[in-house]
Parts: sequence; C-alpha cells; structure tokens
Amino acid sequence: MTTFVLLHGAYQGPWIYKTVAERLRNQGHTVYVPCLDGCAERAANLRPGITTESHADEVASLLFYEDLSDVVLVGTSSGGMVLAAAAERARERVGRVVFADALALQNGEKIRDIVKGPAAVENDLAIGMTREDAAGRAFKTLEPQVREWAADRITLHPRAVFYEPVKLDSFWQQKWDASVIYCKQAPNPGRAHQERCANTLNARWHEIDTGHYPMLSTPDELARLIAEG
Repeated sequence: MTTFVLLHGAYQGPWIYKTVAERLRNQGHTVYVPCLDGCAERAANLRPGITTESHADEVASLLFYEDLSDVVLVGTSSGGMVLAAAAERARERVGRVVFADALALQNGEKIRDIVKGPAAVENDLAIGMTREDAAGRAFKTLEPQVREWAADRITLHPRAVFYEPVKLDSFWQQKWDASVIYCKQAPNPGRAHQERCANTLNARWHEIDTGHYPMLSTPDELARLIAEG
C-alpha cells in the first residue's frame, strides 16, 4: 500500500480532502492531510512571516518525524507550490508527485503573476473570500449540500503566499515520477499553466470535466487518478 500526503490550497484546510482521504484509506492506503499554518483549524495562528517556504518546511518536517518514505505528495491550487518546495527539501522521501489542478510556479514566480483577479477580502496579513463569495462564485456549481458545507469552512490565507516569489532552487531541474490533473471547467490556473508543468516534468496528463475543486465535485475520480498515478 501507498502513503499519501494531501496538501490543500488557499482558503481551504484538510476538510476539503475529507471524501478523497476516506476513499484512499478504504483501499488500505495511509493518508496524511496536514493543515497548513494559518489556515482552517490553525487560522488563529495567522501572522506575518507565513510563506510557501515555511509551509514547505512543515511538510518536510512531517515526512521526517513520521519517518515516511516513498511518499506520494498531492497538491491542489496553491498547494502545488507547497508540494514542489516540500519535495525539494525531502527528495529522498518522495516517490511521486501529483499536481491536481494546481499552481506549478517556476522559481521567482508568484501567485499574483498567474491569478490576478481581486480578492473579496484583503488586508496586511491575509487574503480570501467571504462565505457569500465562496457559495455564490467559487462553489456555485457544486451540489447544494456540498456547496453550503464547503462555504461554511472557508478561511483566509496568508497574504505572503500570494505576493512573495517562490524559491525553488532545484525542483524543476530534478527528475520526478509525476502526474498532472487538469480540471477543464476551471479558469485558473488554466490549461497552459498546467501543460507547462506537465511538459517540464515529462508528467502523465489527466483531465476531469469539472471545476477547480474536484475533491468536492468528483471525489471518486480524483481518488482513482491519485492512486493510479
């Protein structure tokens, strides 16, 4: 069986992978779903200095202290950046990487180079959506019960993750067993961005005809693609 570490994106938390994690565990896999600093149940920790790199340091520490090996790292949305930075830090512990409709920034790029639309909430510490914005825009195509459940759990995301360039000294120069899952109905990060990732890594390419939150809209298909690679 396989060990998976599922990394959530902006405004999210481990909750977003609830159904996918259940599917993988029911198949006998070991699944870790860490909450990134300043997010979801750790929102009270929101403070200056939380970056993609500090998130990645925590994930790399998780792999070390749990003594994990041959791990499959999965990242969605801004979690793709955390995936890359964590994999770079813990190369000997990572067996495969999966970008699930994820941002895959090159060294020196930042989210605001790719996702330029204004946020409903933005201050010196954080950026994000209101519950109403989440329900009426981001999650509007989801089934009503899932939409309301997800909107109830939205939290802000550390601002620096959006505005500070990522630091990736070696990730894109290394060889990885990789796959990219593109969600055809999602405007961001978009097909061209994810094709660049797949081409650079010589990754397997998958498509799901859904929006940016496949773990909520098509959890069975996403779990299958994550497991199969």
